Amino acid sequence: MYFCSQPIFRPGSQPFRHCHAATLVETAGGGLLAAWFGGAQEGHADVAIWLARWQAGQWGTPVKVAAVPGVPLWNPVLFSERIGSVWLFYKIGPTIPAWSGAYIRSADNGLSWSGPTLLPAGLLGPAKNKPLVLSNGDFLCGTSAETWQAWASWVEISQDGGGSWQRYGPIAFPTGDVERAEAGPVGKAADPNRVQDFAGVIQPAVWEYAPGRLKMLLRATRPVGFLCQSLSDDYGRIWTAPIPTGLPNPNSGIDAVRLADGKIALAYNPSRTERTPLAVVLSEDNGLTWPRQRLLESGPGEFSYPSIIQASDGLLHLVYTHRRISVQHVVMGEEWIV
Repeated sequence: MYFCSQPIFRPGSQPFRHCHAATLVETAGGGLLAAWFGGAQEGHADVAIWLARWQAGQWGTPVKVAAVPGVPLWNPVLFSERIGSVWLFYKIGPTIPAWSGAYIRSADNGLSWSGPTLLPAGLLGPAKNKPLVLSNGDFLCGTSAETWQAWASWVEISQDGGGSWQRYGPIAFPTGDVERAEAGPVGKAADPNRVQDFAGVIQPAVWEYAPGRLKMLLRATRPVGFLCQSLSDDYGRIWTAPIPTGLPNPNSGIDAVRLADGKIALAYNPSRTERTPLAVVLSEDNGLTWPRQRLLESGPGEFSYPSIIQASDGLLHLVYTHRRISVQHVVMGEEWIV
């Protein structure tokens, strides 16, 4: 059973104090790119997007690839739709509700990058997790909006390789609250006088399990207390209302990937209150049950915001926030998850 874990950089070795929201993509020849935001702290005006390259089992020195003077950057997402072509989406804004979406592109596996392109108002690109290239060729981004007392998810779809985008949704609880579900109890009714004391879902992790048939898992606010799911049977145009699953969630980011053999790998915090422990789980029935689990972290502190992919050699790669002072990289064989 193969397993390896290493930091992308040593804490304190970089010119930023805090880092968060790592993302990962495979490049030609089995290389990797990882990106994250880093600065004095999340939301500080000096926060920029940093990127590192992995070749032959070693991470290179991180470099700053996107910054806006006086305005923080957030939640980078790497995406490759073909060999050599890499997109790096990110968000710009003084606060989360004020985000604008942007991206840069590379035609040489991340060695050089274009100037930034700002998406039209109302489009953000992927909120946290990697886009998909669907079986019909569409690009699909799972995205979301976080506004006062209302969180909801959407998908943004391009039929022309990213030249233009259409938005579909929202994926949201119709009344702003959620009833008890068979999967387990959910939190008390919303109190409009308390911040985030309402039922909301953001940051979809999406996979296609048959042509045009999609499933997503969503991060939920603490009154919900569990990951939620939604389904589409028409390439992402119409989605079912979210319902809670049996997977606990402390209002923290997740990621999932459909493996070459059809299994689903999910990385998340299996807690209703804390961003520890961090686990990776496997499902053989399209996310109905998750009998195989391994903990990646179980100590005190924050271990969160995983990004998971399956590389061309079949190994799983995962990066995640390590106590907000480093980014950890894990490589594992599927058989390691028992």
